[in-house]
Amino acid sequence: MGLEYSLWPRVKKAGGINSGYGRIEELINKRIVKFMNLLATQLNMKSFNKSSTAEEVTEGLDLSGQTILVTGCNSGLGLEKMRVLAMRGARVLGTARTAEKAANACNSIEGNTVPLVCDLSEPNSVKELIESVNESLHAIIANAGVMALQERTIKHGIESHFLVNHVGHFMLVNGLLDRLTTNGRIVVLASAAHAFARGNNVNFDDTTWNRPYKPWSAYGYSKLANILFTKELAKRLPEGQTSNSLHPGIIYTPLWRHIPEPEADKMKAAYGFKTIEQGAATGVFLATHPSVENVSGEYFSNCKIGSPSALAQDDNLAKHLWEVTEKLVARF
Repeated sequence: MGLEYSLWPRVKKAGGINSGYGRIEELINKRIVKFMNLLATQLNMKSFNKSSTAEEVTEGLDLSGQTILVTGCNSGLGLEKMRVLAMRGARVLGTARTAEKAANACNSIEGNTVPLVCDLSEPNSVKELIESVNESLHAIIANAGVMALQERTIKHGIESHFLVNHVGHFMLVNGLLDRLTTNGRIVVLASAAHAFARGNNVNFDDTTWNRPYKPWSAYGYSKLANILFTKELAKRLPEGQTSNSLHPGIIYTPLWRHIPEPEADKMKAAYGFKTIEQGAATGVFLATHPSVENVSGEYFSNCKIGSPSALAQDDNLAKHLWEVTEKLVARF
């Protein structure tokens, strides 16, 4: 902060904050604040690691009075996130593709939960959910998704991974921004699998995947879109609101239902899997922990800021994706 004090007398002498020196001062102070926030975040997160659970990263937090929406609440990470958030006192709006799945999930845990229907592959379902939410939201956790569909599937003129994992959540989040509190948080479940998207696989204008189809490439492509979406959204949100993405780790959940058993067995043997309780930690952390209240536009892993691929850090690609997605959503 010494730089701030050394500049201030010159700012005053030059005519105040509206002068050229004032604009320099303002820019420097913003960069200092961002740096200090990131530094504080990393220091505060030292105790959290890949073994931390959602309960551990929210220990001591009282979320009473907060309302948080979680998509894909009916199983796996979504169910665990909803359980822990409700346990800490939050009112949780849990969405699933059917009313039955949402109700069963909400009834299976203790706390204040509200079952809602949202099929992210159906724009009308997303619109209906947006219209049904008439309360302020402190956080939106875009958790639902599909993974490694074995055959290319097109719906509404869009490849299914891209439709469900990205377009559906893009539509939902933007439709609910006017209900986000002044310090509200957007949290989007991405994946380290975004690195599978590279070379000719990255063409956001090709919405039907008119190229050789590989399940993991298509999935990684949608996860790259998740990161770029939160990156661009962070620039568009007013000060106070935040947008971040995350890699939860490798966790065996119902998301694996499309993967052939022999392939799944090989992956289980090759990689260190997290438990569902551990996999839910980073998403819940980003939605609730005080240490990240001013951190935005970042990609997290194990409750720490990570380094995504070069494509995931491309500002021009993020802007192009936003424009392409806006056009897709306008059709609906």
